[in-house]
Amino acid sequence: MHDQSRNDANSPDTTAVRTDGNDVSAEGSTTGMAGEDTVVETRKPKNAAKGIASLAADDFSIMDSMGGIRGIVESILPGLIFIVAFVSTGQLGMTVALSLAEAVIQLVARLFQRQSIMGALSGLAAVVLCLVWAWLTKDARNYYLPGFLTNAVWIVALSVSMLIRIPGIGACIEFVRKPTLSGFGAWLARWRDDGALFRAYMKVTGLWILLFAARLVVQVPMYLTDRIAWLGTARLIMGVPCFALVIWLSWLLVADPLHRHAEMEKRSDITDSSTIGD
Repeated sequence: MHDQSRNDANSPDTTAVRTDGNDVSAEGSTTGMAGEDTVVETRKPKNAAKGIASLAADDFSIMDSMGGIRGIVESILPGLIFIVAFVSTGQLGMTVALSLAEAVIQLVARLFQRQSIMGALSGLAAVVLCLVWAWLTKDARNYYLPGFLTNAVWIVALSVSMLIRIPGIGACIEFVRKPTLSGFGAWLARWRDDGALFRAYMKVTGLWILLFAARLVVQVPMYLTDRIAWLGTARLIMGVPCFALVIWLSWLLVADPLHRHAEMEKRSDITDSSTIGD
């Protein structure tokens, strides 16, 4: 299997590769004369794809898929602060206040650093929803209830997609690769007719269903028996760590068939262009 790893998104945007195999750094592209080494500049995207969309990248990175170190920290902190604060104090009001303050600080930090705030805004909205639910019901367990509903929705949606033979994870990957708002039938046939790729997408979709189902199987009994410390711990373990494992396994399953499919698409596009030119 070809090497899909690359440096973290926080590394410099510009690298260069010499034809003699030695890496060098360069500010710009330099094309050597005959007999000289050629330095070819490559630029890394400033905003690497995250989550399932990262599976469509040519240079997949687990760290990029999770938003780098910062993305991991921002994903873990709200749940960690909530469970630690509640177990330590037993006071729902203080726990809600501390969790909300942490989410707001994340947003303010991005504003001051002039970074993209969309991730922080979506994270803040999710945290606020969970906190409001827990506060209104006066039950700390209900902080985790929206997460259960989200996992259940994913299970149903992905299961239906497999039944109708349009694997949901595969459709997401293909839409990131080649977005379309028209000619949906042709777009669908283009990747579903590739047997190896289609089978890989079905397997990956099933893998994600297993992740969402495992979360419910493990965590719902803890919710029902009011074991909030265990529930919070399970939520953290089955969050970022399990996500990293599943997205890595997903890449292992789709990497080769997706690479071959992309190569066939390139050859087909070249053939079509030649035919039109004639």
